[in-house]
This record gives sequence, structure tokens and C-alpha cells, in this order.
Amino acid sequence: MYILYDVADSIATITLNRPEAANAQNGALLEELNDAWVKAAEDPEVKVIILRAEGKHFSAGHDLKPDPSTPTPAKITLEDIYNIEARRYLEFSLRWRNIPKPSIAAVQGRCIAGALLLCWPCDLIIAADDAKFSDPVVAMGIGGVEYHGHTWELGARKAKEILFTGRAVTAEEAEKVGMVNKVVPRADLDAETRALAAQIAVMPSFGLRQAKRAVNQTLDVQGFYAAIQSVFDIHETGHGNALSVSGFPVLVNLNQMKDTIKSVN
Repeated sequence: MYILYDVADSIATITLNRPEAANAQNGALLEELNDAWVKAAEDPEVKVIILRAEGKHFSAGHDLKPDPSTPTPAKITLEDIYNIEARRYLEFSLRWRNIPKPSIAAVQGRCIAGALLLCWPCDLIIAADDAKFSDPVVAMGIGGVEYHGHTWELGARKAKEILFTGRAVTAEEAEKVGMVNKVVPRADLDAETRALAAQIAVMPSFGLRQAKRAVNQTLDVQGFYAAIQSVFDIHETGHGNALSVSGFPVLVNLNQMKDTIKSVN
């Protein structure tokens, strides 16, 4: 329903296909997306994976509307929230990060909050010149999205700046700090991403797998994995605080959150 999948020339292309909602992620989209990642990982013909999106924006993040794929219990507890987010956000993002094949995210337009959980796990990111990356969830009383790549992707001070202010990071800024590999004109995004994937696809599969493992293991030895797990629990305290304040888990300060998103748009 929400994901397109194609394989050609040893390259699997996974496409977010909910452009009418700026590719906002509900539960069904994330389940379909994970299925596509697993399919690409298990296909021996696939050597490189591209993640891209239809429409003006890569993704507006998690869909804040009620999700019919996740029935709401009569009483919402922190355990309910924790169980859903541990699987769909933390577990999925870590799984995609560790798939033993190179992956490239092609990002255009807005990439807000939960959208970072889709592009950050990819090995490489190609950004259109109109791409903007943001995580304004401090406005919701939460310290950042569930998969805390901020410090690793941006450096400590830049991570604090975008969290404290909610402002967007431009594609040019993202390239300067190393979060993005290359910035290209919007019209060239798909072609440039495909060309890079084709260049990688001629390399031996086992060599690519070992190179990826070497880099990821180095980050894990430096503390990446432990930090991601620990900061997820910090994120969940934000939901716990929202429950205690309003009895509603996610949408506390929602109007302020919407204003913040409008400001980065």
C-alpha cells in the first residue's frame, strides 16, 4: 500500500509511496518498509539498496494522526508506548543499519523527526539541494527522536543546537559536517543516487559486507550501540512525563509542535 519495491542491475530500490501525506509514517508503512528491507537483504541478486521517496518531501516523520493499524487501548501506559516504539523505531532502524549490504538514502524536501530514523541507518546519504533535516520534538517535551543518531551524525554542539532550537539543517550544512555524502540539484537526485549505487554494485559482495561491518563495528566499539540503547530510554521518559502531565502519550504540546514544524517548512 505504501511502499514500492524494484530490483534491477543488482540494485534494490525501496520507495516511500505516500506523497499525499508527505510520506508520513504510520504503523502500516513502517511494517511494509521493514518487509522491503528484509526482502532486499535476503535476495542474493541484490548488492546495493536505495531508499528513496515519491513526492515533494522525503518524509514528514511519524504520522501524528490516529493509526488504524495500531488499535488504541482504553488506557494507554508507558509500557504500551515502549513496546511499540522499541520495535517499530529502535529495532527497525538498527536492523536496517546492520543489513550486510551497502545502502543509500536519497533525500529531498523535508526530512523531519521520525524521517531521520529512515535515512540515518543508511550507509550513504545523497541530498537534493532543497533538502532540510530537523528534529523539533523538544517542543513536545521529548529530548529527540527514538534513534539518537544526532551526536554521531552532527557532532555534539551542532546536535544540541538543532535540538534546542528545532531549526532545520540545510543540505549544505549537513554535507559540511559529514552527515550527507553529496548534495545535488533536485532534478538530478535519482540519477546521481543510481550512478553511485551502480559504481558500488561492481564490487565483490563479500568485500562490501566486510567493509561495512568494519566501519559499523568501529562505531559500536566507540559506544554507538550502547548510546543508542541508552538514549532510547531517555526518549521514553518524555512519554512518561507527558502521561503524567496530560494522560496522553505523544501529542502533549501538539499545537506547539505543529507551529514548530510550520516554522521549519
